[in-house]
Amino acid sequence: MVPLRLTCFTATSCIGQGLAPMLESLLAGRSGLTPCDFETADLRTYIGEVPGVDEVRLPAELAPFNCRNNRLAELGLRQDGFADAVARVAGRYTAARVGVFIGTSTAGILETEQAYRRRDPVTGALPADFEYAKTQNSFSVADYVRRRLQLRGPAAVVSCACASSAKVFASAQRMIEVGLIDAAVVGGVDSLCLTTLYGFHSLQLSSAAPCRPFDVARDGISVGEAAAFVLLERPDRERPGRGRPGCARSALDLAADDVVLLGVGESSDAYHMSAPHPEGLGARHAMQAALTAAHLPVDAVDYINFHGTGTLSNDRSESRAVVGLFGTSTPGSSTKGATGHTLGAAGALEAVICALALRHEFMPGGLNISRHDPALSACYLRETRRVRLGAVLSNSFGFGGTNCSLLLGRAG
Repeated sequence: MVPLRLTCFTATSCIGQGLAPMLESLLAGRSGLTPCDFETADLRTYIGEVPGVDEVRLPAELAPFNCRNNRLAELGLRQDGFADAVARVAGRYTAARVGVFIGTSTAGILETEQAYRRRDPVTGALPADFEYAKTQNSFSVADYVRRRLQLRGPAAVVSCACASSAKVFASAQRMIEVGLIDAAVVGGVDSLCLTTLYGFHSLQLSSAAPCRPFDVARDGISVGEAAAFVLLERPDRERPGRGRPGCARSALDLAADDVVLLGVGESSDAYHMSAPHPEGLGARHAMQAALTAAHLPVDAVDYINFHGTGTLSNDRSESRAVVGLFGTSTPGSSTKGATGHTLGAAGALEAVICALALRHEFMPGGLNISRHDPALSACYLRETRRVRLGAVLSNSFGFGGTNCSLLLGRAG
């Protein structure tokens, strides 16, 4: 595939709103997980809540979109000059040539939960001010982002559990490659809600402590929330023959410190509704597909951001997949000990973390681990390392066996 420039990127999570505070937290090995006190939840678990989301006000013309998920999206769009960067790119290509592809899983379910509390006591009717299409509907967040950024290109939401906002990179890449668009806003937004918190609790997948990926005593996830966005564009601004697949392209217009998307790999093993393939078959296929797309060998990867949820089966199967492809020497870690598992936003959030790692030359250490599980032979980092990276791989694996790996690198 043709490498795509990450022209601008940003993320908002429990470890910081915008790149600077997130970078500071990652380098300091600081977690944002806190005991759960969200809404009316009465659960012994930890969560990664973004402060201030309830105080966010949407633009007046977009008020019908008001829900926690879209407020979180709005908070994310305000960081790091992202909206201004999109406006500049839209001005160069026209708004119709910039697409929007967002991953989410819960969307605005919290708004529906709250609406059900306000049902008519006699008829059971939902309140008249409840806007399903602009809140709970999964497409709502892409619709909101497109309107907020005044874009007119194709827009779509991918909702396939925890691989959702990694797969949007593939959707955008394909549309850019065939010439339907010149640039794309990709990302993920997932916010806390009671359905998610109680749902994972009922599956016995929530940890009572901050999640501890790859630890011998790991016992579940910590649910988090995040909004992460990336502006992707082909790094050949002259673009001769734009829109005609296969035509000649100009030389790559890249600066030495640019971060680029080198490859995307997808797979679906459909092994089980909620458990990964025990040998990580689908995960391995996704990682190999990303390498193949980038025309790179396994030894080109310097660091792997593991999906690493902190559950027994997920970490075990991912370790087997990684070792089967890379061996035991390629270092990696899970950043979910810092951010929690942000579900549909995890792919985009961790892609941004990997972009920060490339730009600022470090590999983040995994948090909350006291004793590495000796049964997991993948090389797992417990301490942050300062090192120049050439290529990094970010894994996202979801319920139902949907898998996606993103390969990012430096331009020079």
